[in-house]
Amino acid sequence: MTAELVRGQNHPLPDTRLEIRVSAGHPVVAGATLCDEQGRMGGAEWIAHPGSPSLPGVEVSQQAAADHRLAVDLGALPPAVHRVSVLLALPAGVGGPARFGAVAAPFVAVTGLDGTEIASYTITGLDRESAVVALELYRRQGAWKVRAMGQGYEGGLAAMLGDQGVERPAELAASILDAVARGLARSVSAPPPRVPDAERVRHTAPVAADHQDAPAVPAADGPIDYAHPRRQPPPEPAPEPGPALPPTGYPTPVAGDAGGWSMDERLYNQVWGMFEDLARTTAAYRSACDFAESRLDQELDRALSDPRSRIGGAGDAAREAARAKHDELVARAQEALDRDLAQLAAESEVVEPALPAAFARWDNPVWQAYRVPMEVPMAVRLGDLHLPERTDLRIPMLVRLPLERGLWVDSGRGRSEAAGLLDQAELRRLAMDTAVAHAARLLAVHPPGEFAVHVVDPAGSGAGSLAPLVEAGVLAGPPAAGAAGVSAVLAQLTERVDLIQMAMRAGAPDALPPGMDTAEQLLIVHDFPHGFDDRAVTQLRYLADEGPAVGVHLLMVADREDASAYGPVLDPLWRSLLRLTPVADDHLADPWVGHAWTYEPPMFPPGSGVLRQVLSQVAEARRQWDR
Repeated sequence: MTAELVRGQNHPLPDTRLEIRVSAGHPVVAGATLCDEQGRMGGAEWIAHPGSPSLPGVEVSQQAAADHRLAVDLGALPPAVHRVSVLLALPAGVGGPARFGAVAAPFVAVTGLDGTEIASYTITGLDRESAVVALELYRRQGAWKVRAMGQGYEGGLAAMLGDQGVERPAELAASILDAVARGLARSVSAPPPRVPDAERVRHTAPVAADHQDAPAVPAADGPIDYAHPRRQPPPEPAPEPGPALPPTGYPTPVAGDAGGWSMDERLYNQVWGMFEDLARTTAAYRSACDFAESRLDQELDRALSDPRSRIGGAGDAAREAARAKHDELVARAQEALDRDLAQLAAESEVVEPALPAAFARWDNPVWQAYRVPMEVPMAVRLGDLHLPERTDLRIPMLVRLPLERGLWVDSGRGRSEAAGLLDQAELRRLAMDTAVAHAARLLAVHPPGEFAVHVVDPAGSGAGSLAPLVEAGVLAGPPAAGAAGVSAVLAQLTERVDLIQMAMRAGAPDALPPGMDTAEQLLIVHDFPHGFDDRAVTQLRYLADEGPAVGVHLLMVADREDASAYGPVLDPLWRSLLRLTPVADDHLADPWVGHAWTYEPPMFPPGSGVLRQVLSQVAEARRQWDR
C-alpha cells in the first residue's frame, strides 16, 4: 500500500533498507542530516552532502540533478541517531530558478529496495523558498516512521543548515555549492517513472494555484474514479477489548521506550514525542479537510460558471459528484486520524501510570507511595494539554527544571468560556488554589532544603487557599501582608539576586555571605497590583528578568486588566512569564505546528487528602534535614 502523505503526516516503515527517490523536474541538491532524539546533530560530520556523500547508513548524490536516489539503511545508523532529515536545495550561481515557487512542486517517495513505493509526498505550498526539509525518518518506540515535513527556507541552504544546528552554516553551504559546481560525482540513474499525476490522489494538503489535481481517466461505464490504482485498504483496527488498542502492524506501546540515560529521561522524551506526533497528525487531518473544502468550492464554481449546467439535471449531478468527492476525502482523512489517535491513546494508557511523581497527575497512585526525593528531577508537570479532535487524549505539560521563566496564573476572564461562567471572586479563588497546587508540587519534587517558598499577600485575601502551606509549615516565613511586609520580602530577594550576580561576575561563587540560603527561591505574589507601589513594581520586574538565572522565580496570581493603570510599563513583565489559567483555556501553542492547545490546570481528586499528605512529608523531611 502506498501512503500519499501531506505536510505533518507520518507513516510506519516496514523495512530498514530503503531508497528515497526525488523527482523535481529541475536540478536540485539533495542531502541528509543525522540527529539524536532531541533533534541535535553531533557536528558537520553528521551531514551527507555532495562534498561528503556517504555516512554510516546514508548515501546521497554528489551532483545537482532533477532526479535522485538516496540510499538509506536505518539498521546501519549509529545508535545515537534517531532522526534522518532529507534536505533539498536549489543550486546557486548556475542560472537556474532561484525559488521553488517558480517551478513544479518536488515529489519525494520512500521505496523498498525492490522499488515498491511505501510513502510519497508532493511538496506543495512553496513560494520564495530555495531550500526545504522534505522528509524526516524518525524512530518511535523502537520502530521507524517517515513524516512529511515541507519546511521551506527563504534564506536557502545556509538558513536550512543553521536551523539544523550546524556551526558556521554559511561556510558549509558555500562548500557544498562549490562541490556541486565542480561536478564532483558519479551520475545517478533516474528512478522508475512515477505514477502520473492524473492517477495520484493528493487527499490532504492545500495546493498552489498552478498545481491542482487532475481527475483519473473515467471508466467507460461509470463516473470518475479518484482512487489510486495501487491503493490498498488501511490496516484493520485491533480486535477487542477496545478502541484504544493500536491498529494491526503497529508495535505494542511500552512505557519508557525512548532514548535517555535514566527512566525519567526516557519517559520525558516519550511524552514529548507523543506531543509532537499528536500536533502533526492533527495538522495533517485539518489540512486534508481544508483541501477538501477548497476543492469542493472550486468544482462548484466551475459547475455554476457553465451556462449549460444550469439547465436540467446536469447542474445537480455535478454538485452531487463534487460533494461526494469532498465526503470521500474527509472520510479518508478521518480514518487516518482515528488510526493515529488510537495508537497515541494506547501509548498514553501505558505511559501515564508509569510516570514518576514529578510528571504524574495528582490522582496517580504514585503519590500514595510518595517519598521526598534526594535529587532534583529534570522536569515538572504543570497541567495537561489536549486538542478538540480528541479531548480525552491528554498530553502532560512538562517544563524543565530549574524554571527558565516565571509563572503567571491569570485570575482574569480573558476569552475563556469556562472563566466567563464564574463570578470574579470565584475565579480569583481558583487562581490562588492553582498557584498553591503548583507550589506544592515544586516543593514535593525537590530534596529537603533545596527549594524555599515565600508568599506576598498584601490584603490577606488568599489566606484560605494558602492554609495547607501555612499549616504544614513549609513556607520560608508567614505570608507577608501590608506595605511593610511586601517591601521587606521584595528587598530580601532583590538583594539576594544582586549578591549572587556580583559573585558570579567576579568568578567567586564561594564569596557569598556566610549562612546565605543557597536553595532555589519561589515568590508567590497574590492579588497584584493591589498594595504595590512603584518601587515594588520595579523590583518585581527586576526579579522576573534577572531572578531565574540565579535561582529566584516568580509565581504571579493576577488579572492583567487590574494592572492597566500602570500602562505599558508592565507589558515586559507579562511577556516574561508563562501564562497559566485556573480553568480550561486554549491559549498555548506547540512549537511545531502552532495549534491552539487547551490547557487544563492541575486538579486534586475531590475529597482527596493527597495535598496535605505530601506537604506533611515535605515538612517532616525538612525538620530532619535541619537537625
